[in-house]
Amino acid sequence: MLDLTYTAPAPKVIAGAKHDWELVIGLEVHAQVASKAKLFSGASTKFGAEPNSNVAFVDAAMPGMLPVINEYCIEQAVRTGLGLKADINLYSAFDRKNYFYPDLPQGYQISQLYHPIVGEGEIIVDMAPGVARRVRVERIHLEQDAGKSIHDMDPNMSFVDLNRTGVALMEIVSRPDIRGADEAAAYVVKLRQILRYLGTCDGNMQNGNLRADVNVSVCRPGQYEKYQETQDFSHLGTRCELKNMNSMRFIQLAIDFEARRQIAILEDGGSIIQETRLYDPDKNETRSMRSKEEAHDYRYFPCPDLLPLEIEQEWVDAIKASLPELPDEKKARFVTDFGLSEYDASVLTAEAESAAYFEDVAKGNDGKLAANWVINELFGRLKKDDKGISDCPVSPAQLGGIIALITKGDISGKIAKDLFEIVYTEGGTPAEIVEARGMKQVTDTGAIETAVDQIIAANPDQVDKARQNPKLAGWFVGQVMKATGGKANPAAVNAIVADKLGL
Repeated sequence: MLDLTYTAPAPKVIAGAKHDWELVIGLEVHAQVASKAKLFSGASTKFGAEPNSNVAFVDAAMPGMLPVINEYCIEQAVRTGLGLKADINLYSAFDRKNYFYPDLPQGYQISQLYHPIVGEGEIIVDMAPGVARRVRVERIHLEQDAGKSIHDMDPNMSFVDLNRTGVALMEIVSRPDIRGADEAAAYVVKLRQILRYLGTCDGNMQNGNLRADVNVSVCRPGQYEKYQETQDFSHLGTRCELKNMNSMRFIQLAIDFEARRQIAILEDGGSIIQETRLYDPDKNETRSMRSKEEAHDYRYFPCPDLLPLEIEQEWVDAIKASLPELPDEKKARFVTDFGLSEYDASVLTAEAESAAYFEDVAKGNDGKLAANWVINELFGRLKKDDKGISDCPVSPAQLGGIIALITKGDISGKIAKDLFEIVYTEGGTPAEIVEARGMKQVTDTGAIETAVDQIIAANPDQVDKARQNPKLAGWFVGQVMKATGGKANPAAVNAIVADKLGL
């Protein structure tokens, strides 16, 4: 297991404020369930389809159409709960949340208020190598998404696309345990990582498949501790909700602005109005959208079209048995099994595909050397070419072959980089390329010794300088490597040069 230190939340000092203030944040993350069909209909969830082409009769609220629960969406919600070490409620129920909006044909949203499918869990948020914060998850409930209103296609009319209507969402609600903008972004990053490992949400924020509502409030030092003792939210100050955040950077900027806005009002003698606000990235400010509704404003009541959902523990246990190795466990194993630093293990396990690639490369090779090549050479080149690991032109077997040649001493590190470039751009088997192109490292000490003797004989002044300052021996090493086309074994060259110069 990793040796983690769980840090306590520290008071945040806002520059320019008259007093010290603490920031309190809770997140409601809407994650689209990875499913080919919607929550209550068989309509497709494919992104980018023609407007209003993925709409079943029940999605369009046609008279007499009744919802039918998609079992796979239930399974995905349970899988998510298990991945967050949360309680799975064997009994849950759906409610109607009543409000009117043009892209909500039914005039209500089917959601879960009173009996969610998933109870309390937790997420360990990595703040620095060896340092983490534990954020509690209050609940996860399932609900159907609304459609999309489009306002920029005509100056006089708005259009409605119902393709998203009825798509299954998991609303993942945290406790107000997050204490800074950087921590809020790190929380979303970690949650997204876990969901992608589980395969329950693709985490694509650009497509709107992962969105966060950020609740922000400020309070004076000591008030958070009173909340922990009493669970009285009044100690945390009045919160404002920042709606539909879909960027880690924007989440941080919006929280920072909102905190400063609230502090300025309070220090000027005003009070905070509980409301929903939108963040404008162009102006870097938040603006009021509407007053914050409470549950009674939506007139929640049990959905009469759906029976309560009762699932069996055996089914939950079967899902739990099928869970993949999750990021924290995988990172700990990489540190233990391959001797990696926590930082390198974190980089390699950021995406499940990257972790799997590394493990294939490391088979039969030195783990640290494999990690160095994957992180520095491979990831560096992919980033330069704006490619992901799924588009990588070098297979794990090819990169593993390059590392094996280094380990055997057939090629030097410099030759390996040239070989990597050939494999990356042209393909081929590393060992065959080395043989065909004469790239094999010179390990014949006799040949290396001859080259060293020639360089020393041709540079007597440099010999005297090197004997006075041994650090200058590197010049001879460089000349020998140049004379041998970079093929001489560097370790052998260093040893022979030192011996010949009497160092």
